[in-house]
Amino acid sequence: MKKLFALIAILALCAGTVLAFGKDESNTEFVLVPTMQSKTNQQNRAWVGTFQLVWNDFQNNIVKGPVKFVDDEKNEYAKQLNKQKFKSDMISANSYYKTFGLVSPDLKTQIETALMQKFNETSEILDALDWTPAPNKYLFYAMLKKNFKFITAFDKLEPARFSKFSGKVDYFGIGPKSDSKLDDMVRILFYNSRDDFAVSIKTEGKDIVYLYRTDDNKTFDKLYKDMIYKERGYMGWHEFLQKDELRVPNLNLYKMQKYPELTQKQIKGTDLMIDDAIQTLQFTMNNEGVKLKSEAAMIAKMSALVPERKQSPRKCYLDDTFVVFLQEYDRKAPYFALRVYDLNLINSTGKPIVEEQAEDASSTEVEKMQNSENPKASDSHVENSQQPENTSDNK
Repeated sequence: MKKLFALIAILALCAGTVLAFGKDESNTEFVLVPTMQSKTNQQNRAWVGTFQLVWNDFQNNIVKGPVKFVDDEKNEYAKQLNKQKFKSDMISANSYYKTFGLVSPDLKTQIETALMQKFNETSEILDALDWTPAPNKYLFYAMLKKNFKFITAFDKLEPARFSKFSGKVDYFGIGPKSDSKLDDMVRILFYNSRDDFAVSIKTEGKDIVYLYRTDDNKTFDKLYKDMIYKERGYMGWHEFLQKDELRVPNLNLYKMQKYPELTQKQIKGTDLMIDDAIQTLQFTMNNEGVKLKSEAAMIAKMSALVPERKQSPRKCYLDDTFVVFLQEYDRKAPYFALRVYDLNLINSTGKPIVEEQAEDASSTEVEKMQNSENPKASDSHVENSQQPENTSDNK
């Protein structure tokens, strides 16, 4: 059976407990989780692989083994991150940049120059970090960027409600009057009911978008496995047929999050601790395609602490809790996942959508940064698409 791979492992929706006085404590905010296996009581959540990339470099090159905390050896986040379920070979080299080295102004300039050269991007988190040099003070950094379009833009559909929440939201997809050429972009993975189905969408490049309608409140790795398992057992038509319909809500979200569960704890067998751990995610999806940008950074320093084939029309309406996965078709696992329970809450986090600058708009800025870069970056290790990988993800 043909393997399916997606760029986005995105949104899943959890059915939470509503307290007696009516407030749903599982729907108070949108959060990031560090791994596909991480648990949270929040129904709106997302995962992207950037934080795992910086953890891998820290684990492989500095600790040189599993990261365990003194007096907190059962730390669940560290336990899952140590398994390195996501590595840099699971995504194309032209989609990410990562580096690590001793903290110094030169390393900061080096990263800023590399981001401008490779992605025409600036960092949102570098200025917020502590760049004061100190012995054995290391920075680990990663950026992942994906911009891709669907083969043909989907139709914009009439606004409608999402789940039980008030107000109407914008949708795109395939309606009764849509051009039949849109059908070729969509594949039905399985369709058990309007509340239990999954589809994949082709893009202009190697990325595939998976959309999974489910109320199950599981970790992303289990949701992804469930989706693949159901697809393998489905006996109905996988082709998107003439009377089938697809309805997908527009998404626009942003999150900057720290992981205090991993900081200010001495690492067993070393004199180090993680001083700062931060990750960002910016994601949009509309009828034209997907834009994804994520950064992660971690600073470690010396510690001062101790069905049947007869097919009726299928209504693939993602108008209730659903999950998104992004994955490249020739890779083993997703690099992004998102679970959507309250669309209004999630989209309220988004930044204003602006047109991208022309690629040559920043050429002058790049030249300035290159001229100021210190060529003696002996204390840092850089990894990007022009350089072969050595030990970044190999134990």
